[in-house]
Amino acid sequence: MYGSGRPPAAGRTAAAEPARPPRRAAFRLRRSRLSGDGHVNLSPKGRAGTLVVIDETTLAYLDFGGSGAETIAHVRENGRITLMWCAFSGPPNIVRIHGDGEAVFRDDPRWDGLIERFADADGPSARAVILVRTRRIATVCGFAVPMMEYQGERTLHAEYFGRKTDEGFNAYCEKKEFIAVSVDGLPALPLPLPPRTV
Repeated sequence: MYGSGRPPAAGRTAAAEPARPPRRAAFRLRRSRLSGDGHVNLSPKGRAGTLVVIDETTLAYLDFGGSGAETIAHVRENGRITLMWCAFSGPPNIVRIHGDGEAVFRDDPRWDGLIERFADADGPSARAVILVRTRRIATVCGFAVPMMEYQGERTLHAEYFGRKTDEGFNAYCEKKEFIAVSVDGLPALPLPLPPRTV
């Protein structure tokens, strides 16, 4: 979804013009496991500052704690991921980025360099950076998408996890049923979490 901003142009990565996602961007992720009997997962995203452009073919978003870790599990299994922006105002556009996803965890040597890109959005519950290497960008009309008005950012998530220490966040992750494994039993977030160093 995108509000007052605009989606990436067709035929290029989100990076191409001039390498910046929409200012008020919310997006959705779609992933699925390889098994035909597994769940397909769709995750709405949009917390300000959590999506950045790395280069002309690569996006990254900051993965925060929550009640599950389906994105991490699915990209670890097969790497397939799709991001979608949908206009609720302005021209009726829908943009999808199809790509290969990779979860970068706190103990990865790339973590420090990646987390710096999310300075304004970073917080105690950051648990992974999801890299998306673009394979295809598709635009379609959104003629049937309803018109809606953006009212503001929800702050509940940042406030809730902002009260937790790193140790408290780790304990939160360990007690949740679908953090270390997905709803289909796939490996998801490796626990215990390494402590934050930056």
